[in-house]
Amino acid sequence: MSTSPVPRRLEYALVDVFAERPLEGNMLAIFTDARGLTDAEMQALARETNLAETAFILPAQDPERERTHGVRVRIFTTQEELPFAGHPTLGTASWLYLNHPVLHGAESIVLDLKSGPVKVRFRAPGEHEQGVFGMMKQRDPVFGRQHDAGLISRVTGIPTEEIDPSSPIQTVTTGLPFCIVRLRNLAALDRLEIPQAAAKAYLAASDAKFFYVFAPTEAASGAAFQGRMQFYGGEDPATGSASGCAIAYMVRYGLIASGHEIVLEQGIQIGRPSRIVVSAALTDGAVARVFVGGRTIPVASGHFSLP
Repeated sequence: MSTSPVPRRLEYALVDVFAERPLEGNMLAIFTDARGLTDAEMQALARETNLAETAFILPAQDPERERTHGVRVRIFTTQEELPFAGHPTLGTASWLYLNHPVLHGAESIVLDLKSGPVKVRFRAPGEHEQGVFGMMKQRDPVFGRQHDAGLISRVTGIPTEEIDPSSPIQTVTTGLPFCIVRLRNLAALDRLEIPQAAAKAYLAASDAKFFYVFAPTEAASGAAFQGRMQFYGGEDPATGSASGCAIAYMVRYGLIASGHEIVLEQGIQIGRPSRIVVSAALTDGAVARVFVGGRTIPVASGHFSLP
């Protein structure tokens, strides 16, 4: 008599990243023990969750080793693996802060990503605070190609007169390259609707992976700027990797003072308000010490059963 094989039980958690309250910010799925999964299975699971990104933790045999060597994590969109992404890094490290057998409650946790190690530092939660607040130090930015405003207008659908000419359209990377586009005002940002076929073709021939578009926001919001990141997966409610690039750009071109901490808003137009705390420093003409942080709130957990 034949018996069916016992299905694999894959535990996962859902967290809201860069959120002030549950059901805001950018949701992240985290598979908490992805050992034994193939690349194809990870990609299929990322398509199944259908979120902007899904993270896969690959625990070390000895959890104590992860204190010094970092926790290995891989990140997938619905279409591809990324070497680095901001909200999966912050969200996964925050889940480890709350749940890791050795690193639970640690002052800092290092993730071993494909792009290299990223350290996230934590602030001990207050008595009535939800979730946990963490701040990651991203790689020093690399400033790449400057893009022609007329050409960017054609591929993004943004009228040329709505692009602020006082600083260049430029690719910046702290691990994932974004073409940074500064608009004159919030009304122009609200109208943003990037045609993805044209954008994808342009980006494929450039040094950038995605577009990040931002504009000054209302003073009453408590944020200095508001950003949007539209890509093949739709619109991202919060993009930590782009936020690091954006603050590096802002500091380099004098929009924000060196070392000054500000808040970036994102996700407003799609009903997932996000607040991202950022800073960067300018020393001898070079931007460094890029920090990106925010709050992560656990919202759900469960498991997948796979053959």
